[in-house]
Amino acid sequence: MPLLRIRTAIEDRPGRLALLTAALGRRGANILGLSVQMDADGVVDEFIVDVPRGGADARDLAEALGAAGGTRTAVRPARPHELVDEPTRALVLASRLRTEPHAVPAVLGELLRADEAAWAPPGRDGTGPDATDACVLTVPVGRGRSVRLRRFGLPFTTTEAARADALVRAALPAGPRRPASHRVVLGDGTRAVVRPIRPRDGDAVRALHERCSPGSRRMRYFSPKPYPPRRAIERFCDSAYGLTLVAEGPDGSLLALAHLIHVLDPGVAEVAFLVEDGWQGRGLGRALADLLIALGRDRGVVELRATALSENARMRRLLTSLGGRTRRTADPAVVEIRLRLDGRPAGPGTLAGWPGDRHL
Repeated sequence: MPLLRIRTAIEDRPGRLALLTAALGRRGANILGLSVQMDADGVVDEFIVDVPRGGADARDLAEALGAAGGTRTAVRPARPHELVDEPTRALVLASRLRTEPHAVPAVLGELLRADEAAWAPPGRDGTGPDATDACVLTVPVGRGRSVRLRRFGLPFTTTEAARADALVRAALPAGPRRPASHRVVLGDGTRAVVRPIRPRDGDAVRALHERCSPGSRRMRYFSPKPYPPRRAIERFCDSAYGLTLVAEGPDGSLLALAHLIHVLDPGVAEVAFLVEDGWQGRGLGRALADLLIALGRDRGVVELRATALSENARMRRLLTSLGGRTRRTADPAVVEIRLRLDGRPAGPGTLAGWPGDRHL
């Protein structure tokens, strides 16, 4: 029986996947494999199916998925060896890469089933003419080198970019470990220390919030709440929740908070910031954002997301410099910002505000 690989994008809402599987079932397709991936425009579902000889063809299946809500559907022939368990396949490729580090392009090409895989020319880090081509993915591999992958007619997803990055980090020699604390020099020459939050910082975090104006707290939390409850600070210190950084001034007081928050979407993390009023506009927010981007890449994050009040003009300027893009939400006063860390655009949109996490 013909074996096919089908990929289709669908709105991320409960029950949508069931509609797709039912549509395939009605066309006689037997689902042998399923992968749910994230992308800049939502969710991408990938199926491996077999169909009876003389049954539905690729066009029939694409039309059925389209009627069930799928978009940008692609149907390709598959081979039996592609039915191997994906984590097992990735581990086998990681093992090969450890013994054959020169084979990075071939291994990444096999991981993502690319049509082309080669070392990128020197200086081509994913910002060249094809940087906006979703069917091209550039994977940094350290020491200024990168691999360029191309897959005709089948765009790479955010999840796939995260997989490639994770494979490289797992199999190749690690670079120097980042220090726990970082010294940053602001535009006026002031030095600050940025470090992970500690449980004993609770009183200092509260004092930081009390020094911030209601307007600054509103931009951060969407309400002028005085300070987060003790349980929230405990979550800030929990690595299972994410990573929270604090910036210390010359006198040891806390000047800012920056959060990198785990979410369910593979390769995605949320970010949020709070900077004391007197330290805004001095380069501290940019320094924290740059550091979170670097730490996010270290953790295999491919896309940062945030929600913000659209009136947050100061952070609109920051986000413009970082290349983020926004999406409208159901609330006209709130936008979602997406910032890709692999050098590719985060999808269509115009730039707007910066983090205002309502979950803390």
